Order: sequence, then structure tokens, then C-alpha cells
Amino acid sequence: MPETRHLEAGTPDATDAALDCLARGQAVALPSETVYGLFADATDPAAVARIYAIKGRPMFNPLIAHCCDAKMADAHGVLNDPAKVLAKAFWPGPLTLVVPRRFDGRPVCDLACAGLDTVGLRVPSQPALSEIIRRFGRPLAGPSANRSGRLSPTTAAAVAEDLGGQIEIIIDGGETRIGIESTIVACVDDTPRLLRPGGVPAEHIEAVLGETLAASDSHGTPQAPGMLASHYAPSAPLRLNATDVRPGEALLAFGTDIPDGYQNAVEVLNLSPRGDLVRAAANLFRYLRALDRHQPEAIAVMAVPETGLGVAIVDRLQRAAAPREDEVRR
Repeated sequence: MPETRHLEAGTPDATDAALDCLARGQAVALPSETVYGLFADATDPAAVARIYAIKGRPMFNPLIAHCCDAKMADAHGVLNDPAKVLAKAFWPGPLTLVVPRRFDGRPVCDLACAGLDTVGLRVPSQPALSEIIRRFGRPLAGPSANRSGRLSPTTAAAVAEDLGGQIEIIIDGGETRIGIESTIVACVDDTPRLLRPGGVPAEHIEAVLGETLAASDSHGTPQAPGMLASHYAPSAPLRLNATDVRPGEALLAFGTDIPDGYQNAVEVLNLSPRGDLVRAAANLFRYLRALDRHQPEAIAVMAVPETGLGVAIVDRLQRAAAPREDEVRR
């Protein structure tokens, strides 16, 4: 494959190039408001297979189908009353709804759904991505544009670091606004369930629904992306809720109360010195990636409060700190 081209999001050249790649069944790296995604035609099994191959992603881990509007989403999934309420409140935006699939017409393919009878649907708010989906006329399957299990990219440079040379083009839309993936809620029966915390805090969803979200009842095969135990991981191990910094470690700080030994850290980055969880979420993957480049013995991570977006941040950190699949086998 020729050298990966970088094009500026929203320009006619970038849009035309992306549409050309998608029409040929290729995968394209595009920015969303959450993280950069690796997108391909969600209705084409061969195109979706390329996503799995490029990422090295397990094929039992389903993908999200991104739509340009609620009408397109409704053509591919059955939205019950709770799903319709949430779609009206949070679309376009960082909320994915897992609903029963529709099989008529040209449906989201089995491979994108990992063989499940449900499909994850989202309507992104990033203008360039939305326009490309609208002009393409079909949903785009789009996991994060990184090697499977690694840190999700929030810049085009981070995409190139992981996938450069494996894809034809990267559309550069600058740093993503939110910085963590979408919240995923299952609406397959009368009980909405939180499958993954993310860009929309659960309490906001509960306020709209007027009820508490149930916990996921998933066992074994994931119902949605990001549910594998080990995920979003840098190369260095993470030591969570750190109150000190040990020799050879880097420090991922939060707030003003920096732990003892920080002066001797390989590197220190603070998610938000002011304790702003929105800013911390936007910085999370970029800062973990930056600390990992120093090849520390480990990354000491200060505690983050589990409120609002802090729930999603802690979820990502816990998955990043979980034993890797190869470590478990040993």
C-alpha cells in the first residue's frame, strides 16, 4: 500500500477521497467528537473484515454503526420507546444505542454485529463525519482507529502512529472534542441497561428516562465495543489510585494534591490541575500515550472521582490496568 495520505477534514478533497475509499470497500480514519474512528461500509462484510484485520480485533467484539441521522438509524435497528426518548435527547452526540437489528433492505452485516441479533447505532455530531455518512448513504462501522486493545486516538498523529501505512488516508480534524468513546445503552426490552460509560454521563441519561439504568447482564461474548476486560492499554502497566511515585515510574496526576516522589518520576502529566473531569476525559488517552513513550517501569495513576465523566475515565483506566490476554494465558 502507498504511503498514508493526510487530508484536512471538511475540505472537498478530503470528503471526495474518503467517499472513494469507502465505495471501494476500504477503511478510512476519520475524526468524530469522541475519538478518531476506523470507518468502513457497515453493510459490506468484506469492508468490515478489513477493519478487523487492520486493528487485529477479535471478531466476537461487535462494532458501532454510525448513521447521519435518526431516520437512517431507524432503518437499521428497532428503536423502542426508551430508545426513541434517548435518541431525541442525545443524538447527534456521544451516545450509542444497542437495539434489535432490522434484516430487511441492505442491513448492517452480521460481521459488524458479531453475529448478534442486536446492533449498536450512533449519530455522531462531528460535521465532516456526518456529511460523509450522509453522502455515502449507508451506515459506517467505526471502532477507534488504533490497534485492538491499545489507546484510542484523539489526534490524527496518534492514528498515524498506530495505523500509518496500513490505510490509504487519514482525515485530520484536529484534537477530538470529548476524548473518550460514546456511552453505550442497551434498549432491547423494557429495561435500559448501561453497557459502557462514556461521553454522556449516566446521570444525564437517567434524568431523561426518569429511571435508573440497570447494569449490564452480559456474560461471555461482548454485547458492545469496549466490554473486554483488558482494553485501552498502553505498553507500560498501570498502578491505579497511586499515593506515591516509585523509581522508574511515570505519573498520571489529577488535581492539585500531587503524591510524594513526583520529582523523581520519569515524566509527569496532569489530566486537569483544576480537577475538571471534562478536561481530564479529553486528555486521558493522549496523556497515557505520551507517558508510555518514555518507556517507564509503570504508570502511577492518581485517583479520579467516580462522578459524571469520572465514571467513564475510571472504567477506561481499570480496563487499561487489567491483565493482558497473553499475560492471563501465561
